[in-house]
Amino acid sequence: MLNTKDLINETKHKMQRAQDVLESELGQIRAGVANASILKPVQVEYYGAPTPLIQVASVSIPEPRIMMITPYDKTALKNIERGILEADLGLNPMNDGDVIRIEVPQLTEERRAEIAKKVKATGEQSKVAIRNVRRESNDIVKRASKNDEINEDAAHDADEQIQKLTNEAIKGIDQIVKDKQDSIMNN
Repeated sequence: MLNTKDLINETKHKMQRAQDVLESELGQIRAGVANASILKPVQVEYYGAPTPLIQVASVSIPEPRIMMITPYDKTALKNIERGILEADLGLNPMNDGDVIRIEVPQLTEERRAEIAKKVKATGEQSKVAIRNVRRESNDIVKRASKNDEINEDAAHDADEQIQKLTNEAIKGIDQIVKDKQDSIMNN
Protein backbone atom coordinates (compact mmCIF):
# COMPACT_ATOMS: atom_id res chain seq x y z
CA MET A 1 0.00 0.00 0.00
CA LEU A 2 1.40 3.37 -1.04
CA ASN A 3 1.46 6.10 1.58
CA THR A 4 1.00 9.22 -0.55
CA LYS A 5 1.82 11.54 2.35
CA ASP A 6 5.28 9.94 2.71
CA LEU A 7 5.80 10.10 -1.05
CA ILE A 8 4.90 13.80 -1.13
CA ASN A 9 7.25 14.53 1.80
CA GLU A 10 10.08 12.61 0.14
CA THR A 11 9.45 14.42 -3.15
CA LYS A 12 9.50 17.78 -1.37
CA HIS A 13 12.74 16.84 0.40
CA LYS A 14 14.46 15.81 -2.86
CA MET A 15 13.37 19.03 -4.58
CA GLN A 16 14.65 21.09 -1.64
CA ARG A 17 17.96 19.26 -1.88
CA ALA A 18 18.21 20.24 -5.57
CA GLN A 19 17.74 23.89 -4.55
CA ASP A 20 20.37 23.55 -1.80
CA VAL A 21 22.86 22.07 -4.26
CA LEU A 22 22.21 24.96 -6.65
CA GLU A 23 22.81 27.54 -3.91
CA SER A 24 26.03 25.77 -2.96
CA GLU A 25 27.25 25.71 -6.56
CA LEU A 26 26.35 29.35 -7.14
CA GLY A 27 28.14 30.31 -3.94
CA GLN A 28 31.38 29.17 -5.55
CA ILE A 29 30.92 31.48 -8.53
CA ARG A 30 32.98 34.62 -8.23
CA ALA A 31 30.91 37.77 -8.49
CA GLY A 32 33.56 40.47 -7.98
CA VAL A 33 33.11 40.33 -4.20
CA ALA A 34 35.23 38.34 -1.74
CA ASN A 35 33.48 35.13 -0.73
CA ALA A 36 35.23 32.32 1.12
CA SER A 37 33.23 29.64 -0.74
CA ILE A 38 35.16 30.58 -3.90
CA LEU A 39 38.09 28.70 -2.33
CA LYS A 40 36.14 25.44 -1.77
CA PRO A 41 37.81 23.57 -4.65
CA VAL A 42 41.33 24.45 -3.45
CA GLN A 43 43.40 21.42 -2.40
CA VAL A 44 46.67 21.95 -0.51
CA GLU A 45 49.54 19.47 -0.43
CA TYR A 46 49.97 19.02 3.32
CA TYR A 47 52.34 16.37 4.65
CA GLY A 48 52.17 14.58 1.32
CA ALA A 49 48.37 14.39 1.10
CA PRO A 50 45.95 16.65 -0.78
CA THR A 51 43.92 18.42 1.89
CA PRO A 52 41.04 20.93 1.57
CA LEU A 53 42.19 24.50 2.25
CA ILE A 54 39.73 24.97 5.12
CA GLN A 55 41.48 22.17 7.04
CA VAL A 56 44.88 23.87 6.96
CA ALA A 57 43.96 27.57 7.21
CA SER A 58 41.28 30.01 8.22
CA VAL A 59 39.77 32.36 5.66
CA SER A 60 38.63 35.83 6.66
CA ILE A 61 37.31 38.78 4.69
CA PRO A 62 38.67 42.02 6.21
CA GLU A 63 37.41 44.15 3.28
CA PRO A 64 34.70 43.55 0.65
CA ARG A 65 37.19 42.60 -2.08
CA ILE A 66 40.03 41.11 0.01
CA MET A 67 40.34 37.58 1.38
CA MET A 68 42.95 36.78 3.99
CA ILE A 69 44.13 33.22 4.49
CA THR A 70 45.90 32.48 7.76
CA PRO A 71 47.51 29.04 7.93
CA TYR A 72 47.32 27.06 11.15
CA ASP A 73 50.87 25.92 10.39
CA LYS A 74 53.15 28.57 8.82
CA THR A 75 55.15 25.86 7.01
CA ALA A 76 52.10 25.25 4.79
CA LEU A 77 52.10 28.83 3.43
CA LYS A 78 53.90 28.01 0.14
CA ASN A 79 51.72 24.93 -0.43
CA ILE A 80 48.57 26.97 0.17
CA GLU A 81 49.73 29.55 -2.35
CA ARG A 82 50.52 26.79 -4.88
CA GLY A 83 47.12 25.13 -4.26
CA ILE A 84 45.28 28.40 -4.98
CA LEU A 85 47.21 28.89 -8.21
CA GLU A 86 46.69 25.25 -9.29
CA ALA A 87 42.94 25.50 -8.64
CA ASP A 88 42.87 27.96 -11.56
CA LEU A 89 40.27 30.27 -10.03
CA GLY A 90 41.64 33.39 -11.69
CA LEU A 91 42.90 34.65 -8.33
CA ASN A 92 46.39 35.95 -7.59
CA PRO A 93 47.54 35.10 -4.03
CA MET A 94 50.04 37.46 -2.37
CA ASN A 95 52.21 35.79 0.28
CA ASP A 96 53.73 38.14 2.88
CA GLY A 97 55.33 35.39 4.99
CA ASP A 98 52.56 35.32 7.62
CA VAL A 99 49.31 35.31 5.66
CA ILE A 100 48.12 35.14 2.07
CA ARG A 101 46.00 37.98 0.78
CA ILE A 102 43.86 37.66 -2.30
CA GLU A 103 42.35 40.69 -3.96
CA VAL A 104 39.23 39.73 -5.87
CA PRO A 105 39.44 41.67 -9.13
CA GLN A 106 36.58 43.79 -10.39
CA LEU A 107 34.74 42.01 -13.20
CA THR A 108 34.46 43.42 -16.72
CA GLU A 109 30.98 43.77 -18.22
CA GLU A 110 31.78 40.99 -20.71
CA ARG A 111 32.92 38.65 -17.93
CA ARG A 112 29.80 39.48 -15.88
CA ALA A 113 27.57 38.50 -18.82
CA GLU A 114 29.55 35.27 -19.25
CA ILE A 115 29.17 34.38 -15.56
CA ALA A 116 25.44 35.28 -15.61
CA LYS A 117 25.04 32.87 -18.54
CA LYS A 118 26.81 30.14 -16.56
CA VAL A 119 24.49 30.81 -13.59
CA LYS A 120 21.45 30.40 -15.85
CA ALA A 121 22.81 27.10 -17.23
CA THR A 122 23.40 25.82 -13.69
CA GLY A 123 19.82 26.82 -12.81
CA GLU A 124 18.52 24.89 -15.83
CA GLN A 125 20.38 21.77 -14.64
CA SER A 126 18.65 22.13 -11.27
CA LYS A 127 15.26 22.42 -13.00
CA VAL A 128 16.00 19.21 -14.88
CA ALA A 129 16.84 17.51 -11.56
CA ILE A 130 13.53 18.72 -10.10
CA ARG A 131 11.60 17.49 -13.13
CA ASN A 132 13.32 14.11 -12.79
CA VAL A 133 12.16 13.93 -9.16
CA ARG A 134 8.63 14.76 -10.34
CA ARG A 135 8.76 12.04 -13.00
CA GLU A 136 10.00 9.43 -10.51
CA SER A 137 7.25 10.33 -8.03
CA ASN A 138 4.57 10.30 -10.73
CA ASP A 139 5.81 6.87 -11.89
CA ILE A 140 5.47 5.54 -8.34
CA VAL A 141 1.90 6.88 -8.15
CA LYS A 142 1.02 5.40 -11.56
CA ARG A 143 2.43 2.00 -10.60
CA ALA A 144 0.53 2.05 -7.31
CA SER A 145 -2.69 3.02 -9.09
CA LYS A 146 -2.20 0.33 -11.73
CA ASN A 147 -1.62 -2.30 -9.01
CA ASP A 148 -4.73 -1.11 -7.12
CA GLU A 149 -2.64 0.01 -4.11
CA ILE A 150 -4.39 3.40 -4.19
CA ASN A 151 -7.64 4.52 -5.78
CA GLU A 152 -7.93 6.86 -8.77
CA ASP A 153 -8.87 9.90 -6.69
CA ALA A 154 -5.86 9.48 -4.38
CA ALA A 155 -3.60 9.05 -7.43
CA HIS A 156 -5.03 12.21 -9.01
CA ASP A 157 -4.59 14.18 -5.75
CA ALA A 158 -0.99 12.92 -5.42
CA ASP A 159 -0.22 13.95 -9.02
CA GLU A 160 -1.63 17.42 -8.34
CA GLN A 161 0.40 17.80 -5.14
CA ILE A 162 3.57 16.66 -6.91
CA GLN A 163 2.95 19.17 -9.72
CA LYS A 164 2.33 21.93 -7.16
CA LEU A 165 5.63 21.08 -5.43
CA THR A 166 7.38 21.09 -8.81
CA ASN A 167 5.98 24.51 -9.70
CA GLU A 168 7.07 25.93 -6.33
CA ALA A 169 10.55 24.42 -6.60
CA ILE A 170 11.06 25.74 -10.14
CA LYS A 171 9.85 29.18 -9.03
CA GLY A 172 12.41 28.97 -6.19
CA ILE A 173 15.17 28.02 -8.65
CA ASP A 174 14.23 30.95 -10.90
CA GLN A 175 14.40 33.33 -7.92
CA ILE A 176 17.80 31.99 -6.79
CA VAL A 177 19.17 32.36 -10.34
CA LYS A 178 17.70 35.86 -10.73
CA ASP A 179 19.17 36.98 -7.39
CA LYS A 180 22.61 35.64 -8.31
CA GLN A 181 22.49 37.21 -11.78
CA ASP A 182 21.47 40.56 -10.27
CA SER A 183 24.32 40.26 -7.78
CA ILE A 184 26.79 39.56 -10.59
CA MET A 185 25.58 42.32 -12.88
CA ASN A 186 25.36 44.99 -10.16
CA ASN A 187 28.50 44.42 -8.04
